[in-house]
Amino acid sequence: MSAQRWRDPVRVPDVACARAARARQARLTKPPGSLGRLEEVVCRLAALQASERPRVDAVRIVVFAADHGVAAQGVSAFPQAVTAEMVRNFARGGAAINVLARSLGASLEVVNLGTVHETGRLPGVIDRPIGSGTADLAREPAMAEAQLLEALAAGGEAAERAGRAEVDLLIGGDMGIGNTTAASAVASALLSVPPRYLAGPGTGLDAAGVRRKAAVIEHALALHGSALAEPLEVLRRLGGFEIAALVGLYLRGAQLGIPLLVDGFIATTAALVAVRVNASAREWFIYAHRSAEPGHRMVLETLQAEPLLSLGMRLGEASGAAVAVPLLRLACALHEEMATFEEAGVSAGPEPQP
Repeated sequence: MSAQRWRDPVRVPDVACARAARARQARLTKPPGSLGRLEEVVCRLAALQASERPRVDAVRIVVFAADHGVAAQGVSAFPQAVTAEMVRNFARGGAAINVLARSLGASLEVVNLGTVHETGRLPGVIDRPIGSGTADLAREPAMAEAQLLEALAAGGEAAERAGRAEVDLLIGGDMGIGNTTAASAVASALLSVPPRYLAGPGTGLDAAGVRRKAAVIEHALALHGSALAEPLEVLRRLGGFEIAALVGLYLRGAQLGIPLLVDGFIATTAALVAVRVNASAREWFIYAHRSAEPGHRMVLETLQAEPLLSLGMRLGEASGAAVAVPLLRLACALHEEMATFEEAGVSAGPEPQP
């Protein structure tokens, strides 16, 4: 499958529905703008769902799992076996994202793209093996060209399943020991920012561990050098299967016209790659939260993104995005159920100035 498909046009948001939603907000029994960003986000959703009265009832969460060869460089506080162990935990329903999905009534998919340690067949887990993790990005390209295309395709397939299910909102998540190193490397290459400003504790590294992580990334950037001129090549050389799958999920979701709620540092780095590949995809992204990873702030600023929440989270698994779903639901409920000034017999204030 050619990489060109990811540059195909995305669906255009419905500006007329956004305009109608803003007009309704102006008629509701409240001072104009008094609900702040709740008003902004519901009007965004109106455009993305092509409906003056958007909803966030049917939510699909997709968590992609994969291992990273760079874990051999000692860049994580946890052993690589944890990736497979967490996939088993997802299957048993014991992870944070399982709890959040159940609480939200959201459907949850777990897609295993390749772990070093075998998991066996697990209920509720889609096996989409690409390899037993990526190669070590500090020694060679993380992925072969065919592996990159397979990972992108896996994400696109997940978006298509969500489209067939007619979901209102799609969330992508990640699991993979070493993936904050890969994401930091990708972000460093795309932003032309030294790794020491992007590398963070990930699973819990101390200060010395963070310095080691930054040094590993610095070495990788020097190794791949001038090959890092194009976003998909940056992704191939420095990324991971699950990061590439998130890129595919985002690009195909935007092409299909599915609103996308973006999670933390890993997911936002994937969104940055997606925007560099297909700039118009940015219209379909709503950013859920600002994580505690230092690199996340820089990636968000580059994307000119203002997340809904800032709770100091850095778990991954789409957990931060899931926590933001009730906020979106409340925004939609207020938009739908509040009375207008006319309905309530309340005197409206002066007309807004043009």
